[in-house]
Amino acid sequence: MDPLSDVLRVIRLVGGVFLEAEFTAPWCVSGRVSAEHCKPFQVTPKHVIASHFVATGRMQLQVTGSDPIEAQAGELLLLPHNDAHVFGSDLTVPITPAHQLIQTVPGDGIARIRFGGGGSTTHLLCGFLGSSISFSPLLASLPRVLKLDIRSTSSGAWIESSFRFAISEIAAGRMGSATVIAKLSELLFIEALGQFVAGLPAAKRGWLAGLRDPQIGRALALLHERPTEPWTIEMLATQVGMSRSVFAERFGALVGESPMHYLTAWRMHVAAQQLREGPANVAQVAFAVGYESEAAFSRAFKRQFGTSPAAYRKQR
Repeated sequence: MDPLSDVLRVIRLVGGVFLEAEFTAPWCVSGRVSAEHCKPFQVTPKHVIASHFVATGRMQLQVTGSDPIEAQAGELLLLPHNDAHVFGSDLTVPITPAHQLIQTVPGDGIARIRFGGGGSTTHLLCGFLGSSISFSPLLASLPRVLKLDIRSTSSGAWIESSFRFAISEIAAGRMGSATVIAKLSELLFIEALGQFVAGLPAAKRGWLAGLRDPQIGRALALLHERPTEPWTIEMLATQVGMSRSVFAERFGALVGESPMHYLTAWRMHVAAQQLREGPANVAQVAFAVGYESEAAFSRAFKRQFGTSPAAYRKQR
């Protein structure tokens, strides 16, 4: 398994669809996913990725400080940092906060918006991908907005038709289709990541760029494959055919931290997953991620997550 798949498995993204909207030009609204949007799905994610699927029509989306991005039917916009944003047919018209327009429908968990000036129609499905823990190296590598043309994926026609069918089912009040779209959104996020990595310029820095580097990518794979190994920088450099100094410098430049800091953080994320989902006690988890001392493991875990392993498990 590659490091990207490892990270996605450990942070375990959970999707949800909370809003079906029909806008008519001209229109412009502002919004940001909140904890309230996640409540119907019985999740309280620590990190949220907002999503907008354009079913019909077209729109622009802009995050403060960035240029507007155009999206049209069949395209999915993802906001990896859940930035506040505006979106509409024309971003120069007066902005209406989305929460002022939402119409809740008792029982089905999906909110609805019908708004605009009566012109051309844009149909949106808005949702989120959430995780109870965030993986900072991945997040720091991602732009403020990712755009994916669903039709460009290997299963594009099938995925787009599934989205459209599910939207019609949601509009008819049949909630089960929201689960289908949530799962599709999870898969499409992975597809969007793959396309983003493939398009990275050679000079780009960040964790995803590190994965693409033959030697640093191999080092990351080794740390993920064998996290319990007593790695040193010298051992890793030898494994990937580099000198210690060149390896340490390139790893830090691409990933943003030293190999040993990265290894510690990765061990803590694996431990957090085991505490959330497995039956092992704290001592067993400590041993499973390479610690012979439960006390040393607990100190490292608290530095990473701000709480003890036992308290973390209880909270989850």
